[in-house]
Amino acid sequence: MQRPDWAPETIDIERPSVARMYDYYLGGSHNFAADRAAAQAMVAAVPDAPLMAQANRAFLRRAVQFLTDAGVRQFLDIGSGIPTVGNVHEIAQRGAPESRVVYVDVDPVAVAHSREILAGNDRAAVVQEDLRHPERILAHPDVRRLLDFDQPVAVMIVAVLHFISDDDRPGRILRTLREALAPGSYLVLSQASDDGRTEEERAEAERVYRRTDNPLWVRNRAELTAFFDGFALVEPGVVWVPEWRPDSPESAEDAERAVFMGGVGRLGG
Repeated sequence: MQRPDWAPETIDIERPSVARMYDYYLGGSHNFAADRAAAQAMVAAVPDAPLMAQANRAFLRRAVQFLTDAGVRQFLDIGSGIPTVGNVHEIAQRGAPESRVVYVDVDPVAVAHSREILAGNDRAAVVQEDLRHPERILAHPDVRRLLDFDQPVAVMIVAVLHFISDDDRPGRILRTLREALAPGSYLVLSQASDDGRTEEERAEAERVYRRTDNPLWVRNRAELTAFFDGFALVEPGVVWVPEWRPDSPESAEDAERAVFMGGVGRLGG
């Protein structure tokens, strides 16, 4: 296919990207034919896939609003993806204009579009880096320029951990991030769960994502809860994402269809 002007020359537009598939689920336009084909295969295997992405995005919005109301003014969003309406900086800076946000993503399309959107916003930045290298994220000049780790920071890792295998030692990654945070900081996590899914659904979803550079690694509620080691879970704990402080009781109905589980933890002190 022809390469659009906005696509960096360094990316393989014939290989699906999880960030661009997620963009497709959310109704975005920054995706290629290969991404759409893979996303459509995922929808064929798991018809609720677009709902999953939308429910997860709504969870992010509610979590950021909760954090802003709690007085947090610094956000590190790792695996932020391709910008869509309702980014962290839009939500946080609407209620607290002094909020500072750093986005981190490994996908060059996500980074390029984030830079376009953030042009002229001196309280937000984006860096290209991988969650698997938390030390490099923490040491990045733009992270250090905008965020003061002597003050509370909210680390957002939303819809990312299911692309981090056990071999990548996600517990170590999260411990490295936790040790850099001041008391009063928060951790926001969500990821795809296999709780309540059939073995056939799980196998088909994993098959689709093996076509990308980020195979799927689903986990259950207990495994996700363990990632909050060192943090006190905020009520209602780790739940299906529509159940986390829903806007209305109706919006939490059939919550398990969202497939994603998530939670928010606070670092004591």
